[in-house]
Amino acid sequence: MGFYSPQSLVADARRHGVIVREPDINASLTHATLEPEPESTGGHAIRLGLAAIRHVGDNAAETIVAERQANGPYISIGELTERVRLKKPTIEALATAGAFTSLGPERRQALWAAGAAGTTRPEHLPGLAPGLDAPALPGMTRFEVTVADLWATGISPGSHPVEYLRHWLTDHGAITAAVLDQAEDGERVWIGGAVTHRQRPATAGGITFLNLEDETGMANILVSPGLFHRSRKVLVASNALLFRGIAQVTEGSSTLVADHVRPLELRGLASQSRDFR
Repeated sequence: MGFYSPQSLVADARRHGVIVREPDINASLTHATLEPEPESTGGHAIRLGLAAIRHVGDNAAETIVAERQANGPYISIGELTERVRLKKPTIEALATAGAFTSLGPERRQALWAAGAAGTTRPEHLPGLAPGLDAPALPGMTRFEVTVADLWATGISPGSHPVEYLRHWLTDHGAITAAVLDQAEDGERVWIGGAVTHRQRPATAGGITFLNLEDETGMANILVSPGLFHRSRKVLVASNALLFRGIAQVTEGSSTLVADHVRPLELRGLASQSRDFR
């Protein structure tokens, strides 16, 4: 994907009105595809591919798709594992990613059934695996779905992780990336988000450049050598950060020149940053 992570590209697509759909055992191909959708910008939605799911990969995804195209759609998790030889972690990852939602079970129920389905094999008699009928289980919250999406694919099609911190950030006076773009030159502000990139080029005199992402967009952060020295551990190790600094506006582009930083808690909710020199 180059400079930007899949999560950042999907978040940007959503901000521009493009609908992004989770992987689906009966709708997805191996890799991402376009599906007609009049309510999506450009008239198409993006359907994530099966190979994007952890523990699946190209080979298993191609086998699932080929079997479906040859013999028709899958009707249940148990029937899938009777038709295709899959390892238990692969079935559970498909369930975690929401790939079985169109078959009926909510994700938590699908995970229960996936554990049982993992004991079946194509050579076994159909329908004999115990536990395929999950008990009544509470549905996942929107937060839990986001955590599951990020674990399974590194992408959250329906929300941005920083949304779940917005109330706290607002209470602590932090603005969004979109508001930073409208800030006055010299204005002191706080801003928080997920770290997507870190760059400390040798030609920049010790200055570190970071990109923070939230549900409204990207923010450029400039960290001086002094702040980097004082807060190196936080700046290098944290996947989400809260900065205070001065807005520097040049030709309509805003950068925050940071003078203070603290970590934000986004455990399980942030993608790995892409760091360059």
